[in-house]
Amino acid sequence: MTGTTKAAIRTKVRRRAGAPFAARRINLLYLPAILLFLGFTIYPLVNGFILSLSNWNGYSPSRSFIGLGNYFRLASDPVFHNTLINTFIYGFGSTILQQVLGLSLALALDRAIRGRNVARAIIYLPVLVSPVVMGTMYYLLFSYDNGGLNDIVVALGGSKIAWLSQAGTSVAIIVLVNSVQFVGISMVIYLAGLQSIPTVYYEASQLDGADAWQQFTQITVPLLRPAFATSVVLNLIGGLKLFDVIQVLTGGGPGYATNSVSTLIGKAYFDNQSAGYASAMGIVLFIIIAVLTLIFNTVLNRRRLEGL
Repeated sequence: MTGTTKAAIRTKVRRRAGAPFAARRINLLYLPAILLFLGFTIYPLVNGFILSLSNWNGYSPSRSFIGLGNYFRLASDPVFHNTLINTFIYGFGSTILQQVLGLSLALALDRAIRGRNVARAIIYLPVLVSPVVMGTMYYLLFSYDNGGLNDIVVALGGSKIAWLSQAGTSVAIIVLVNSVQFVGISMVIYLAGLQSIPTVYYEASQLDGADAWQQFTQITVPLLRPAFATSVVLNLIGGLKLFDVIQVLTGGGPGYATNSVSTLIGKAYFDNQSAGYASAMGIVLFIIIAVLTLIFNTVLNRRRLEGL
């Protein structure tokens, strides 16, 4: 055995002996992230569940254990039932609109056209704006008195419309405002997906005589499934926990007609001093979002793998 060979063996032995120590040192680097996760995610979740089993008012130093009483109250509360329906409308309505608009904009701006970078920036800009500011802007647009839209209607000879006084109209406006603000996220995700598709696929399909629609359905859509899965899950989570825009535009009114679960939690805690009941709503909302996210991730990823 040559000296070079012996030296190589000794080097390998040292590396193997030091590997466990290196692994332990790397694992210790996870500790700050784990502590932050436990402190800011797990602890509030566990504490929230404990609060949901009490009748605490949010201020008193004492509280009484009532078991699942708050959850039974939720099951028979018509206001919560209507709010839950609104929450699903905000979540699924915004998600559908953002997919349609986001994909359409991505397809339009993926082409080599003049000013496309400026157009992308303008579409994405609302994402950077605070939802409170965005809601205020649209409130000034839809307001009954001195609202921009009503000023146009009056100037054209029509009568003022109470855009935000009808439950159905208000819910539709909230979905539209939320979709317009965050459609830039879907556009960027779909743009990234489109730009990752090799052009050779389209060139080969053209040689086979495929038209634009066939290219879209047979090439673009299947290869955009990962982008679609990401966009749907992100938009759904954002829509289900919608709060700021609703609070600024309608305050949950008229009455409780446009509340989401998030805004109803705020009303229960601060207005009605029912912290335990609000905590129960928060736990239910967490479970709904977690379950729907798991289902959509599983279904969309399964379809993506089947399409490969």
